[in-house]
Amino acid sequence: MAEHKLRILLVGNGGREHALAWKLAQSPRVDCIHVVPGNGGTAGVPNCINVPSVSQEDFAALVKYAQANKLNFLIPGPEAPLVAGITDYFAQHAPQMQVFGPSQAAAQMEGSKTFSKDFMKRHSIPTARYENFTGYDAARQYLDKVDYDVVIKADGLAAGKGVIIPTTQQEAHDALKSIMSDKEFGSAGNKVVIEEYLEGDEISILSLSDGETILSLPPAQDHKRIGDGDTGPNTGGMGTYAPTPLVTKEQLDEIDRTVLKPTIDGMRKEGMNFCGCLFTGLMMTKNGPRVLEYNVRFGDPESQSCLPLLHSDLAELMQACCDGTLSTKKLDIAPLSACTVVVAAAGYPGKYPKGTPMRVQQPREEEGMYIFHAGTALDQDGQLKTNGGRVIAATATGSTLREAVDKAYNGVALIDFEDMQYRRDIAARALR
Repeated sequence: MAEHKLRILLVGNGGREHALAWKLAQSPRVDCIHVVPGNGGTAGVPNCINVPSVSQEDFAALVKYAQANKLNFLIPGPEAPLVAGITDYFAQHAPQMQVFGPSQAAAQMEGSKTFSKDFMKRHSIPTARYENFTGYDAARQYLDKVDYDVVIKADGLAAGKGVIIPTTQQEAHDALKSIMSDKEFGSAGNKVVIEEYLEGDEISILSLSDGETILSLPPAQDHKRIGDGDTGPNTGGMGTYAPTPLVTKEQLDEIDRTVLKPTIDGMRKEGMNFCGCLFTGLMMTKNGPRVLEYNVRFGDPESQSCLPLLHSDLAELMQACCDGTLSTKKLDIAPLSACTVVVAAAGYPGKYPKGTPMRVQQPREEEGMYIFHAGTALDQDGQLKTNGGRVIAATATGSTLREAVDKAYNGVALIDFEDMQYRRDIAARALR
């Protein structure tokens, strides 16, 4: 048993943060969780307090709040505060607090796609052929002479939307112009990666690490595009399931050996000790696994599927990452499948309304059904309203993937707001 109880400051307001708060609240080590700013779901988690009055971008205000409330453990949920250096800021201004999250230097693995591609090259980590560009003209000329299908990626953070997969030469040129010239993603498009388009099944692996040891959750598969059959524009993720049968035990061992271990070791060698959750996005190609991207935090919506499968105490694991003692722990994973279906606002990923009233019935968690809020908020009268693009998600576990998927869609029926949209084919590839 820990000598002191964890008094947690959890930064974020998405579905990932609701899932983390829900899981952490089950730990006997946790005294309380303060969520900045939180959402309509975190408001209902036991021993959880929403703090909408403090901005998640204002690190000084976060430190002040943490000290005033005697908080001792920081968990930054989303990528933006990590890339902006929240871990380093707390190390300097609130050294008594432990932080589950990488340094600003290590967060470049997500914050800059050109940085992470060059890192992969330096450490012989399998990835697609690529070139990085800082100038529009050079990138445009490269597009005209390259002999493979391409993917174009904005270098910086673009909320999961900065990756464009053109189907024609003209689309590739239009994409490049919109990113570099028209600044569709702002300064995130000052640099681009043009890389080879890879065929195969995409998987996501969430790994806890203390900078040496790696413990990975079951492999998940995300559904990035808005429409059924993987059509329409990219989103932050419309649903996931785990574990995916599209990757074998042997392939997972290969990923550990050729990707995860060299990544964590490489960061340590370069003086970027990694404490936190490393999210590795991979394409399972006919030539083996290839890294598509790194994220430096829990995935959203991958967390909503993976955390209900985790029997271990998440708070204990996070503390072990901060203490450098992860090698003494192991993951206890339920022998079940999980599925998450995201319900979004009309118009997402484009313009969408906020403030639409919602009705949500509570599922029976003892039956393996869960609702995780994302873009929701309670108004002054306690009425639940939409407050984002990806509004809420239904998650379920089952003894088979089919059962988990069916139960997750039963969960969607508990959610009601005007013009809600969701995909009806989550996990279809695996069920084929």
